[in-house]
Amino acid sequence: MSKKEGPWRITFDTNPDDCNLKCIMCEEHSIYSCCQTKRKEEGRPRRRMDIGLIRKILEESKDSPLREIIPSTMGEPLLYRQFDQIIELCHQFNVKLNLTTNGTFPKYGAVEWAKRIVPIGSDVKISWNGATKQTSELIMIGSNFEKRVQNVKDFIRIRDEIFASGGNFCRMTFQLTFIELGLEELPDVIRLAASLGVNRVKGHHLWVFTNEMQNQNLRRNTDSIQRWNEIVVKALDAAEQYRLPNGEKVTLENIYPLNESAMEELISDGVCPFLGEEAWVSSEGRFNPCCAPNEERLKLGEFGSLFDTSIENIWQGTAYQNLRKNYLKHTVCKGCNMRKKATNAENRLALI
Repeated sequence: MSKKEGPWRITFDTNPDDCNLKCIMCEEHSIYSCCQTKRKEEGRPRRRMDIGLIRKILEESKDSPLREIIPSTMGEPLLYRQFDQIIELCHQFNVKLNLTTNGTFPKYGAVEWAKRIVPIGSDVKISWNGATKQTSELIMIGSNFEKRVQNVKDFIRIRDEIFASGGNFCRMTFQLTFIELGLEELPDVIRLAASLGVNRVKGHHLWVFTNEMQNQNLRRNTDSIQRWNEIVVKALDAAEQYRLPNGEKVTLENIYPLNESAMEELISDGVCPFLGEEAWVSSEGRFNPCCAPNEERLKLGEFGSLFDTSIENIWQGTAYQNLRKNYLKHTVCKGCNMRKKATNAENRLALI
């Protein structure tokens, strides 16, 4: 039994300003985002987390529920200069690594990264937003579809070799943002995942952050919701028809029909899957309660800096406990794309 209270998983925003792609739905690096332009105009340096902060938090989290960490989900985490040290810390503190990457595998390439990550990996989520070259490269600007497919093949080959020799099994996931541009190809993404040995297809609906992305929001009107629901049926059929090499089904997450009320709230009786379960730490050391876009989650309150106090103190503090009790009073939480059905709350750890 854990002796301390705290999250079972922590996301560290290691290097949100570093990325080699310009995915259109990204709040930081999209061609429609002004974040990086504004940063440069104001002369602000790139945000890069002090590796010592990660070590400090892992030290303080001994005998707590913590069992998994995620490096930056904003930007490309494999560009973080101390990523090898993160891997070392996972081994040292016996925590798993859950990685979200754009699939370009910079610096070492897919094979070498697989050799380093798989032994301590719980899940590698590769951003995947189309089943064809044209759609994929329109969404993930700067990417090469054929190269990323080959990277997935190479990574999974090493993953399977490590597991076959008695090593750790690391799940592979295609992670999508559900948007208009890639909607029709969702069933084919599932088919592609099955053919490659990708275990799971997971996604979430779009956080709209600019006017240019309004028409990509599948919750924008009743017609878009209806078309989403029609594709959901085809996606479920694809998961039944196209199987992994071992005969198992590709697991689908967050692919379900929506009610018309989803224009306002994704799930009217949904619960937060993060509060009381997970934590986020900004590159500057700020404690954040969830993965909402940064400007939105700042509205949820001030909880403290992990440079100044421990995550256990913040976890038990008045500000965080009040948010846990009253989060649905916040407009940010009411409109959140990540809420889960209340009836599935007990299973939420397996879904995120």
